[in-house]
Amino acid sequence: MKRVLILAGLLMCVLGEVASAAELRIGIIGLDTSHVIAFTRSLNDASSPGHVPGAKVVAAFKGGSPDVPASANRVDKFTADLQSTYGVRIVGTIAELCDLVDAVLLESVDGRVHLEQAREVLRRRKPLFIDKPMAASLADAKEIARLAQESGTPWFSSSSLRFASAYQEFLADPARGQVLGVEAHGPASLEPTNPGLFWYGIHAVETLYTLMGPGCTSVTMTSNADYDLAVGVWKDGRIGTVKGLRTGKQDYGALVYGDKAVTYLPVKDVSYVPLVRQIVAFFQTGKPPVPPEETLEIMAFMDAAERSRVKGGVPTGLAR
Repeated sequence: MKRVLILAGLLMCVLGEVASAAELRIGIIGLDTSHVIAFTRSLNDASSPGHVPGAKVVAAFKGGSPDVPASANRVDKFTADLQSTYGVRIVGTIAELCDLVDAVLLESVDGRVHLEQAREVLRRRKPLFIDKPMAASLADAKEIARLAQESGTPWFSSSSLRFASAYQEFLADPARGQVLGVEAHGPASLEPTNPGLFWYGIHAVETLYTLMGPGCTSVTMTSNADYDLAVGVWKDGRIGTVKGLRTGKQDYGALVYGDKAVTYLPVKDVSYVPLVRQIVAFFQTGKPPVPPEETLEIMAFMDAAERSRVKGGVPTGLAR
């Protein structure tokens, strides 16, 4: 009987270790965006309608950018919420965070700090999701990609708009036909430290690429106080545009021109849950749902748009 009890105890320990291993330990860098609360709710609250199993946020590094009001004015509140509501451990360094977790969400709202914050994560080979924008410059994005390749660390970056049901259902429809062009629109508030579309226009740019795919060669950007208009020409001759809105109703959506129909795809409800599902699957498999090359082209699109704007709206090629 004693031997049976010992064996049963050992079996329970093994099963406990397997169950524990099945639930990934997630760390967060940057507690200055509402995304950290929404993502943690989905992962940690099993009673939430949007619960995504398989991972749990266990630790976080506060971060924050004093010169960005959207960061400085919110970081303390979101930090307190994570601690009091979800019991997340707050650590003092990214290195300490990496010691405690299996994978990392880089959530800092300021794209300028992403490269420096990603360095230790990539050095430690922790799978990494980088929230929008991947960085505040194309140069920083390319360096993050280089460091990831050098260390063999899987990563991906995406706006939640890529996985909006309106877009995904359209793409999955076998009767939709060929996409010949897209007009994407969305809010495009400005932040001086993160130029042009890099700050908030990234959502509409991601929408454009979700529906058009990669292949843009040049961008022409016109901008004033109320709007941005970026016109991209693809190598196959297709044209896609991004309308960034800073006045009036500022909804997300896209008008898709096809060989079979012209279809308007409004996004009526922005949900983070589909993105969180993609993130967990990525952490489990190491396979990014968005190819790194496409994300880097998105960054190059926004870089070309900004250079075009500065030059007075002349067509500007994407830097490769």
